[in-house]
Amino acid sequence: MKKVLLFALCLFTLASCNNGKSSSDQSENSQRDSLQRIIEQRDNEINDMMGILNEVEEGFRLINEAENRVSVARNGEGASRQQQIRENIQFIQQRMAENRDLIAKLRNQVKNGSIKSEQLQKTIENLTKQLEEKDHQIKDLYAQLEAKDIHIEELQNTTNTLTKNVNTLQDDNAQKANTINTQDKQLNTAWYVFGTKKELKEQNILVKGKVLQGNFNKNYFTKVDIRSLKAIKLYSKSAKLLTMHPSSSYKLERDAQEQYVLNITNPQLFWSTSKYLVVQVK
Repeated sequence: MKKVLLFALCLFTLASCNNGKSSSDQSENSQRDSLQRIIEQRDNEINDMMGILNEVEEGFRLINEAENRVSVARNGEGASRQQQIRENIQFIQQRMAENRDLIAKLRNQVKNGSIKSEQLQKTIENLTKQLEEKDHQIKDLYAQLEAKDIHIEELQNTTNTLTKNVNTLQDDNAQKANTINTQDKQLNTAWYVFGTKKELKEQNILVKGKVLQGNFNKNYFTKVDIRSLKAIKLYSKSAKLLTMHPSSSYKLERDAQEQYVLNITNPQLFWSTSKYLVVQVK
Protein backbone atom coordinates (compact mmCIF):
# COMPACT_ATOMS: atom_id res chain seq x y z
CA MET A 1 0.00 0.00 0.00
CA LYS A 2 2.82 2.41 0.87
CA LYS A 3 4.46 1.75 -2.49
CA VAL A 4 1.27 2.59 -4.38
CA LEU A 5 0.79 5.78 -2.43
CA LEU A 6 4.42 6.78 -2.82
CA PHE A 7 4.18 6.21 -6.57
CA ALA A 8 1.03 8.33 -6.79
CA LEU A 9 2.56 11.11 -4.73
CA CYS A 10 5.73 11.05 -6.83
CA LEU A 11 3.59 11.54 -9.92
CA PHE A 12 2.28 14.75 -8.39
CA THR A 13 5.82 15.96 -7.78
CA LEU A 14 6.90 15.09 -11.32
CA ALA A 15 3.82 16.77 -12.76
CA SER A 16 4.70 19.92 -10.85
CA CYS A 17 8.11 19.94 -12.52
CA ASN A 18 6.76 19.55 -16.06
CA ASN A 19 6.40 23.22 -16.97
CA GLY A 20 7.71 24.83 -20.16
CA LYS A 21 9.94 27.87 -20.44
CA SER A 22 8.35 31.33 -20.51
CA SER A 23 8.86 33.97 -23.10
CA SER A 24 11.28 36.02 -20.99
CA ASP A 25 14.09 35.36 -18.51
CA GLN A 26 12.30 37.27 -15.76
CA SER A 27 9.11 35.25 -16.17
CA GLU A 28 11.09 32.02 -16.38
CA ASN A 29 12.97 32.76 -13.13
CA SER A 30 9.73 33.68 -11.39
CA GLN A 31 8.09 30.46 -12.52
CA ARG A 32 11.13 28.42 -11.51
CA ASP A 33 11.12 29.92 -8.00
CA SER A 34 7.40 29.33 -7.67
CA LEU A 35 7.71 25.74 -8.83
CA GLN A 36 10.62 25.13 -6.46
CA ARG A 37 8.51 26.30 -3.54
CA ILE A 38 5.67 24.03 -4.64
CA ILE A 39 8.05 21.07 -4.96
CA GLU A 40 9.54 21.68 -1.50
CA GLN A 41 6.07 22.01 0.02
CA ARG A 42 4.90 18.78 -1.57
CA ASP A 43 8.09 16.98 -0.56
CA ASN A 44 7.41 17.96 3.06
CA GLU A 45 3.80 16.84 2.78
CA ILE A 46 4.86 13.52 1.27
CA ASN A 47 7.40 12.93 4.06
CA ASP A 48 4.80 13.71 6.73
CA MET A 49 2.22 11.41 5.14
CA MET A 50 4.69 8.56 4.73
CA GLY A 51 5.68 8.96 8.39
CA ILE A 52 2.05 8.71 9.47
CA LEU A 53 1.49 5.66 7.27
CA ASN A 54 4.52 3.96 8.82
CA GLU A 55 3.19 4.67 12.32
CA VAL A 56 -0.27 3.32 11.43
CA GLU A 57 1.16 0.12 9.95
CA GLU A 58 3.41 -0.35 12.97
CA GLY A 59 0.36 0.15 15.19
CA PHE A 60 -1.56 -2.58 13.39
CA ARG A 61 1.44 -4.90 13.64
CA LEU A 62 1.69 -4.38 17.41
CA ILE A 63 -2.06 -4.89 17.79
CA ASN A 64 -1.81 -8.21 15.96
CA GLU A 65 1.00 -9.30 18.27
CA ALA A 66 -1.05 -8.33 21.33
CA GLU A 67 -4.00 -10.33 20.02
CA ASN A 68 -1.76 -13.34 19.65
CA ARG A 69 -0.55 -12.92 23.21
CA VAL A 70 -4.16 -12.87 24.41
CA SER A 71 -4.83 -16.08 22.48
CA VAL A 72 -1.84 -17.72 24.17
CA ALA A 73 -2.64 -16.37 27.63
CA ARG A 74 -6.25 -17.56 27.64
CA ASN A 75 -4.94 -21.11 27.50
CA GLY A 76 -2.96 -20.57 30.70
CA GLU A 77 -4.18 -20.79 34.26
CA GLY A 78 -4.85 -18.68 37.32
CA ALA A 79 -4.41 -15.02 38.18
CA SER A 80 -1.32 -14.70 36.02
CA ARG A 81 -3.37 -15.55 32.96
CA GLN A 82 -6.01 -12.96 33.85
CA GLN A 83 -3.37 -10.26 34.37
CA GLN A 84 -1.68 -10.99 31.03
CA ILE A 85 -4.97 -10.80 29.19
CA ARG A 86 -5.91 -7.56 30.94
CA GLU A 87 -2.57 -5.91 30.10
CA ASN A 88 -2.74 -6.91 26.43
CA ILE A 89 -6.35 -5.76 26.08
CA GLN A 90 -5.38 -2.39 27.51
CA PHE A 91 -2.49 -2.21 25.05
CA ILE A 92 -4.80 -3.03 22.12
CA GLN A 93 -7.19 -0.32 23.24
CA GLN A 94 -4.39 2.23 23.43
CA ARG A 95 -2.94 1.35 20.01
CA MET A 96 -6.37 1.40 18.36
CA ALA A 97 -6.97 4.90 19.73
CA GLU A 98 -3.55 6.05 18.49
CA ASN A 99 -4.17 4.61 15.01
CA ARG A 100 -7.54 6.31 14.88
CA ASP A 101 -5.94 9.66 15.73
CA LEU A 102 -3.19 9.13 13.13
CA ILE A 103 -5.71 8.36 10.40
CA ALA A 104 -7.68 11.47 11.36
CA LYS A 105 -4.44 13.49 11.16
CA LEU A 106 -3.70 12.07 7.70
CA ARG A 107 -7.21 12.92 6.53
CA ASN A 108 -6.79 16.48 7.82
CA GLN A 109 -3.48 16.87 5.97
CA VAL A 110 -5.14 15.74 2.74
CA LYS A 111 -7.98 18.18 3.32
CA ASN A 112 -5.75 21.20 4.00
CA GLY A 113 -2.69 20.26 1.91
CA SER A 114 -1.90 20.76 -1.76
CA ILE A 115 -1.81 17.06 -2.64
CA LYS A 116 -5.15 15.71 -3.83
CA SER A 117 -5.62 12.31 -5.41
CA GLU A 118 -8.07 9.46 -5.65
CA GLN A 119 -5.32 7.04 -4.66
CA LEU A 120 -4.74 8.93 -1.44
CA GLN A 121 -8.44 8.88 -0.66
CA LYS A 122 -8.52 5.13 -1.31
CA THR A 123 -5.60 4.68 1.07
CA ILE A 124 -7.49 6.49 3.85
CA GLU A 125 -10.58 4.42 3.12
CA ASN A 126 -8.51 1.23 3.33
CA LEU A 127 -7.07 2.28 6.69
CA THR A 128 -10.58 2.99 7.95
CA LYS A 129 -11.67 -0.46 6.79
CA GLN A 130 -8.74 -2.00 8.64
CA LEU A 131 -9.97 -0.30 11.81
CA GLU A 132 -13.43 -1.74 11.24
CA GLU A 133 -12.03 -5.22 10.58
CA LYS A 134 -9.90 -5.01 13.70
CA ASP A 135 -12.99 -4.02 15.67
CA HIS A 136 -14.74 -7.18 14.46
CA GLN A 137 -11.71 -9.28 15.37
CA ILE A 138 -11.65 -7.85 18.90
CA LYS A 139 -15.37 -8.58 19.26
CA ASP A 140 -14.72 -12.15 18.19
CA LEU A 141 -11.87 -12.41 20.68
CA TYR A 142 -14.19 -11.14 23.41
CA ALA A 143 -16.76 -13.81 22.48
CA GLN A 144 -14.10 -16.50 22.72
CA LEU A 145 -13.02 -15.28 26.14
CA GLU A 146 -16.63 -15.20 27.31
CA ALA A 147 -17.03 -18.79 26.15
CA LYS A 148 -14.21 -19.72 28.49
CA ASP A 149 -15.75 -17.69 31.34
CA ILE A 150 -13.00 -15.08 31.17
CA HIS A 151 -14.69 -11.78 32.04
CA ILE A 152 -12.65 -8.66 31.68
CA GLU A 153 -14.32 -5.28 32.13
CA GLU A 154 -11.66 -3.52 30.07
CA LEU A 155 -12.47 -5.73 27.09
CA GLN A 156 -16.15 -4.87 27.22
CA ASN A 157 -15.34 -1.17 27.48
CA THR A 158 -12.94 -1.46 24.54
CA THR A 159 -15.54 -3.14 22.35
CA ASN A 160 -18.23 -0.57 23.15
CA THR A 161 -15.84 2.33 22.57
CA LEU A 162 -14.62 0.92 19.27
CA THR A 163 -18.17 0.39 18.00
CA LYS A 164 -19.08 3.98 18.83
CA ASN A 165 -15.88 5.39 17.35
CA VAL A 166 -16.12 3.37 14.13
CA ASN A 167 -19.67 4.65 13.54
CA THR A 168 -18.51 8.20 14.20
CA LEU A 169 -15.54 7.69 11.90
CA GLN A 170 -17.79 6.48 9.09
CA ASP A 171 -20.02 9.55 9.38
CA ASP A 172 -16.99 11.83 9.58
CA ASN A 173 -15.43 10.14 6.54
CA ALA A 174 -18.56 10.73 4.47
CA GLN A 175 -18.64 14.40 5.45
CA LYS A 176 -14.94 14.81 4.70
CA ALA A 177 -15.39 13.17 1.29
CA ASN A 178 -18.14 15.64 0.40
CA THR A 179 -15.98 18.54 1.56
CA ILE A 180 -13.01 17.31 -0.48
CA ASN A 181 -15.17 16.90 -3.59
CA THR A 182 -16.47 20.43 -3.17
CA GLN A 183 -12.98 21.84 -2.70
CA ASP A 184 -11.72 19.86 -5.67
CA LYS A 185 -14.39 21.38 -7.91
CA GLN A 186 -13.57 24.87 -6.66
CA LEU A 187 -9.85 24.40 -7.26
CA ASN A 188 -10.50 23.26 -10.82
CA THR A 189 -13.07 25.93 -11.73
CA ALA A 190 -12.23 28.84 -14.02
CA TRP A 191 -14.05 31.44 -16.14
CA TYR A 192 -13.42 32.77 -19.64
CA VAL A 193 -14.89 35.35 -21.98
CA PHE A 194 -14.09 36.65 -25.43
CA GLY A 195 -15.56 39.67 -27.16
CA THR A 196 -14.87 42.84 -29.05
CA LYS A 197 -13.34 45.83 -27.34
CA LYS A 198 -16.74 47.49 -27.27
CA GLU A 199 -18.42 44.45 -25.74
CA LEU A 200 -15.78 44.09 -23.06
CA LYS A 201 -16.10 47.78 -22.16
CA GLU A 202 -19.88 47.50 -21.90
CA GLN A 203 -19.46 44.77 -19.28
CA ASN A 204 -16.77 46.76 -17.36
CA ILE A 205 -14.31 43.96 -18.12
CA LEU A 206 -12.09 46.44 -19.92
CA VAL A 207 -11.91 49.92 -18.37
CA LYS A 208 -9.46 52.56 -19.58
CA GLY A 209 -7.19 49.94 -21.07
CA LYS A 210 -7.13 47.85 -17.87
CA VAL A 211 -8.73 44.44 -17.60
CA LEU A 212 -10.73 43.12 -14.61
CA GLN A 213 -9.93 46.18 -12.50
CA GLY A 214 -13.42 47.42 -11.77
CA ASN A 215 -16.81 45.95 -10.86
CA PHE A 216 -17.09 43.80 -13.97
CA ASN A 217 -20.05 41.60 -14.92
CA LYS A 218 -19.10 38.08 -13.78
CA ASN A 219 -22.26 36.65 -15.31
CA TYR A 220 -20.85 37.47 -18.74
CA PHE A 221 -18.17 34.81 -18.27
CA THR A 222 -18.45 31.10 -19.05
CA LYS A 223 -17.71 28.78 -16.13
CA VAL A 224 -15.52 25.75 -16.97
CA ASP A 225 -13.68 22.82 -15.42
CA ILE A 226 -10.00 23.32 -16.26
CA ARG A 227 -9.40 19.55 -16.30
CA SER A 228 -11.66 19.04 -19.29
CA LEU A 229 -11.29 22.32 -21.19
CA LYS A 230 -8.68 21.83 -23.91
CA ALA A 231 -9.65 24.36 -26.60
CA ILE A 232 -11.78 27.48 -27.04
CA LYS A 233 -13.09 28.51 -30.47
CA LEU A 234 -12.88 32.29 -30.78
CA TYR A 235 -14.73 32.67 -34.11
CA SER A 236 -12.51 35.54 -35.19
CA LYS A 237 -9.50 36.16 -37.42
CA SER A 238 -8.07 38.50 -34.80
CA ALA A 239 -7.49 37.51 -31.15
CA LYS A 240 -5.48 38.87 -28.25
CA LEU A 241 -5.27 37.60 -24.66
CA LEU A 242 -5.77 40.46 -22.19
CA THR A 243 -5.18 38.43 -19.02
CA MET A 244 -1.76 37.04 -18.12
CA HIS A 245 -1.11 33.37 -18.86
CA PRO A 246 2.28 31.68 -19.42
CA SER A 247 2.97 31.66 -23.15
CA SER A 248 4.31 28.10 -23.00
CA SER A 249 0.96 26.80 -21.76
CA TYR A 250 -1.17 27.62 -24.81
CA LYS A 251 -1.21 28.11 -28.59
CA LEU A 252 -3.29 30.43 -30.74
CA GLU A 253 -3.92 28.55 -33.97
CA ARG A 254 -6.18 29.03 -36.98
CA ASP A 255 -8.81 26.56 -38.09
CA ALA A 256 -9.94 25.74 -41.65
CA GLN A 257 -11.88 29.04 -41.81
CA GLU A 258 -8.75 30.96 -40.71
CA GLN A 259 -10.44 31.75 -37.41
CA TYR A 260 -8.49 31.51 -34.17
CA VAL A 261 -8.74 28.64 -31.72
CA LEU A 262 -7.09 28.85 -28.28
CA ASN A 263 -5.52 25.48 -27.53
CA ILE A 264 -4.56 25.03 -23.87
CA THR A 265 -1.59 22.65 -23.84
CA ASN A 266 -0.84 22.80 -20.10
CA PRO A 267 -4.03 23.56 -18.13
CA GLN A 268 -2.44 23.65 -14.67
CA LEU A 269 0.21 26.12 -15.78
CA PHE A 270 -2.19 28.14 -17.94
CA TRP A 271 -4.60 28.82 -15.06
CA SER A 272 -1.89 29.16 -12.40
CA THR A 273 -1.63 32.94 -12.81
CA SER A 274 -5.34 33.72 -13.18
CA LYS A 275 -8.59 31.78 -13.04
CA TYR A 276 -10.11 34.38 -15.36
CA LEU A 277 -9.37 34.44 -19.09
CA VAL A 278 -10.24 37.49 -21.22
CA VAL A 279 -9.70 37.46 -25.00
CA GLN A 280 -10.31 40.48 -27.22
CA VAL A 281 -11.46 39.69 -30.74
CA LYS A 282 -12.63 41.68 -33.72
